Amino acid sequence: RQLNKLVDISVRECAVSHAGQEEEISRTCANMRHINLSKNLISSWDTVIAIASQVQNLETLNVSENKMRFPSTSTFTSSAFSNLKILALNQTEITWTEVLLCAQGWPVLEELYLSSNNITVLERPDNVLQTLKLLDLSDNQLLDGNQLHLIAQLPRLEQLILRNTGISSIHFPDAGFGCKTKMFPLLKRLAINDNKISQWSSINELDKLPSLRALQCNNNPFMDTEKNPETLIQLIIAKISQLEVLNNCEILPAERRGAELDYRKIFGKDWLEAGGHWNPEQNKPSEEFLAAHPRYPTLCLKYGAPEEGELKGRQPLTLKNQLLTLTIKCPEKPEQKPVEKKLPESMTIQKVKGLLYRLLKIPGSELKLSYQSSKLEGKEVELDNDLKPLQFYSIESGDCVLVRW
Repeated sequence: RQLNKLVDISVRECAVSHAGQEEEISRTCANMRHINLSKNLISSWDTVIAIASQVQNLETLNVSENKMRFPSTSTFTSSAFSNLKILALNQTEITWTEVLLCAQGWPVLEELYLSSNNITVLERPDNVLQTLKLLDLSDNQLLDGNQLHLIAQLPRLEQLILRNTGISSIHFPDAGFGCKTKMFPLLKRLAINDNKISQWSSINELDKLPSLRALQCNNNPFMDTEKNPETLIQLIIAKISQLEVLNNCEILPAERRGAELDYRKIFGKDWLEAGGHWNPEQNKPSEEFLAAHPRYPTLCLKYGAPEEGELKGRQPLTLKNQLLTLTIKCPEKPEQKPVEKKLPESMTIQKVKGLLYRLLKIPGSELKLSYQSSKLEGKEVELDNDLKPLQFYSIESGDCVLVRW
């Protein structure tokens, strides 16, 4: 009875095929802003224009799953979409050329969803899509990763979804090792899951993106090169310096520190063999090493070059090798002598706390644990997650655990 108050309307799968009588929509639903017209019988983009032109403040439009004809040449641009910010054109058989022609009428568009279409090649969006913040190209089979260079200058793009697009590599040729690319200047979130990326070099390239904070990369062949899933995650974190979220999981500061320290150790021997050296004047790693590990020099500056003792090959994981010799100190009770204990590196922080309650005869209060590395003086790291094991924080034999309450 009060259709004029409707703001959001869905007529999905209601066999809609035409706009109806002239001005009927504007008279009936004058305040509409969000329309879902997906999976109907709309056969032409002209019909969509006829509907949208009657909705003065249209902000969101979903016309997915309508098999439509789109203009093939530049035509008169309607003002029907002058306020449109979100547009979904999934499964409409639209091509990228047609997108660019229609985009002349989308002056303020921020989100564009183009999943499952006939898009195989891209073209530069000159003077269109300049306000776009999100672009979804998932389930389109792009010819190759170089297609991305054609949309790399979109000035406001923050999120790019490339799930299942068939790409096998990513490369930003304008930037060298350890430098940032001018492409995708504001890109914060990237989804490249379910693709054919087989080389770690493509992950190295992602560190060139100046604003990247979140990445989804599951189900790519490069992930099969490492059997241990935890090591795999550590490698990705260490290779992409500014990443804060990986496969929808937040990267905690302690997790980044552990990943970077481990990366520095794991490839330390390769660094030496490639010409790396503790003396800065003699430190000249080969181009091949830097191509494979572009962040390694930065990690050496951050944590110091790996020491010789750290570069020994991995020993078999016997219980003896997993025991950490740690010094336990209570800064708030200086009269209490430090205690030395051997603890398994797999022991959780919660169990360590239980042990320390008994060992130090502390009354029932909340323990706060941290540790100081024997190799990084003056730095103190909180052991703030009770469910994580000691090895999560990269604690090593010789380090000092500080107990407060």
